[in-house]
Amino acid sequence: MESIEIKMVDFDEYFPQLEHIRHSVFITEQNVPIELEWDEYDNKAIHILAYYGNKSVGTARLLKDGHIGRMAVLKEYRNNGVGKNMLNYLVRLANERAMPKIELSAQKHAIKFYEKYGFEVSSKQYMDAGIPHYDMVYTRQETVT
Repeated sequence: MESIEIKMVDFDEYFPQLEHIRHSVFITEQNVPIELEWDEYDNKAIHILAYYGNKSVGTARLLKDGHIGRMAVLKEYRNNGVGKNMLNYLVRLANERAMPKIELSAQKHAIKFYEKYGFEVSSKQYMDAGIPHYDMVYTRQETVT
């Protein structure tokens, strides 16, 4: 198994890698309209890239209010620990920055993944970009394992 490395990246400098991953996962695979993918929060968020070996395969962002979003892993690299490592990195980062709450909006199919790492559903189901979602909040005090 290849090593997984997570690093914080500058949005503008790493935009080609971020765009490739988010476009592949959200726009191509999940049919999210392109006009909904990029928003006013991208320039203000902390962005991370996950590398599997030396290839960028995953990304996510953390907003100043502790909201994790736009978490995506290229299909062929899923189930290799990439998502778990990104989530662990983001939770640790939010804790280091003393963010009072860590939350995210999870697609219905990803609920079990997030629950496994300490997130709990905190809303009723709603639709976002035509996909069923639930709000989730992090309830553990330690980082995910």
